[in-house]
Order: sequence, then structure tokens, then C-alpha cells
Amino acid sequence: MKAYVFPGQGAQFTGMGKDFYDNSALARDMFKQANEILGFNITEMMFSGTAEDLRQTKVTQPVVFIHSVMAAKTMGCMYQPDMVAGHSLGEFSALCFAGALSFEDGLTLVSKRAMAMQKACDMQQGTMAAVVGAADELVDEVCKSIDSDIVVAANFNSPGQVVISGTLSGIEAATVKLKEAGVKKVLPLTVGGAFHSPLMEPARQELAEAIASTSFSKPVCPVYQNVDALPHTDPEEIKANLMAQLTSPVRWTESVKNMITDGAEEFYDYGPGQVLQNLITRIRKSLA
Repeated sequence: MKAYVFPGQGAQFTGMGKDFYDNSALARDMFKQANEILGFNITEMMFSGTAEDLRQTKVTQPVVFIHSVMAAKTMGCMYQPDMVAGHSLGEFSALCFAGALSFEDGLTLVSKRAMAMQKACDMQQGTMAAVVGAADELVDEVCKSIDSDIVVAANFNSPGQVVISGTLSGIEAATVKLKEAGVKKVLPLTVGGAFHSPLMEPARQELAEAIASTSFSKPVCPVYQNVDALPHTDPEEIKANLMAQLTSPVRWTESVKNMITDGAEEFYDYGPGQVLQNLITRIRKSLA
């Protein structure tokens, strides 16, 4: 069985999508649609924008979504996936490719998501850190033990790799406790805010309204969603899970394990970079 997976933000690069544009009429049509939906020339930004250009809030999430969906539609259409999943932002790409969302609606939601997240970041400063070499349970337990600040386990990426998210003081307190517990590596991340934490609640509310007014269809295959790592095909369940995503942890390790248990033998990573393939390799090794 084949599983298609889609990455989150962070893997963007100058020139992304140019090969699709040059070789696919479908890609050229998608770029034209994207420019119209976003109201600016995202095509030019992807082809020749600087790293700083691509880090702009209004740009980063849309370019990864566009590239991922385009890659799957132009390269992956020779196979019918048996299941799909996406990491954080990538869940929108997965839903789009599986037919639960149109490209137009998906890109519109992704753009609104990016802007809502930026507003939430501006309201209260937050950050994230990668915890390397610690059990998921330990990281979760340490975060829950800090009741004076906001800090949570935000991304369960692979065995031994968990990202925590919260206020600056919350991350500092968790870092101290984790090192006291024997964790050797807690690495600060260069991010704009505390994603997948309670600090994203204003963004969650804003995005939930947009999701509620968007039409979703039954996907052609199960979509393993971030909030519970389980397969879903019911449009209303999918919408509810998507609404909760911004303030809930990304359960990637569990999602991949569940896909493997349900028969996934081949994973195809559609998007810039190979971050998810690397995580999947680690998850597979943990099951051996």
C-alpha cells in the first residue's frame, strides 16, 4: 500500500516549482490560479525571491502548499494513494490532493492561516525548541509539570525528537528541567512564535471561522490527521480536527506508526526537501 505525505513550512528555497512550470501545463495553470487567489505574483516570488522574501508570513506557507500539491499532482498522479497525511501545514496539502479540498479553497485557507498565526505571534511573544534524545513521555511530563508558564509538547516528530512550544520563560523553565532529567540536547529554534500551543488560540478561532464556511468533500482515501493520528474520511470530522490543529500537538510519530500498522509499505514525500522521509526512516527503525 502507498502513502503520500506532505511537509510543513521551513523547506522553501529559491527556484522552487520552476521545473514544474517549465514542463507541465497543469502546473502553469495552478501558478496562474495562485497569483489570482493571493493577489500578488507568488510565481515570481518562488522562482527568484530571496530567502528573506520566502520567509515573509504571507509567502512561506502558501509556497510550500503550492509546491507540495503541484508535485503530487504532476508527479504522483501515476499512482492512487491508499492513505495520505501531512505535517502541520502539510495537512492542507494532503487534504487537497485527496480531494477533500479544492486547490482554490486550500490555498485560501493556507493564506488565512499564515496571517492569523502572524497576528497571534504579534499579540504574545513565544518560541519553540527541539528536544533530542528524550522519550516522548518524559518531555510531555516535564511540560505539564510547569504550571507557572505556558509550555507544551508541540511536535512528536520521531522517536527521540520532540519539539516544545510556549512562552520564552516557559521554554527556559522546561529546558532547565529537561537537562536536570538527563536530556543532553535542547536546541532553540529560529521561529516566529509558539506554534501548536495555547498561544495560537486567537489564530485557531480566526481560522476555525474560515474552515467552517469552506466546503469539504469526502476524500478519495483516508487522511491521517495531526490531532489524533487516526484515519478520517468524514468531511465534518476532518473539519473539526483541522480547526483544532493550531493549538494541538502534531502527532507525526503516531500517525506514521498507524499508517504502517494499516498496511503502508511505501511512503512518497511530496514537497520541498526530504524532512519527512528522514523522520519516517527513524520511525521505521524504532519498529524493527
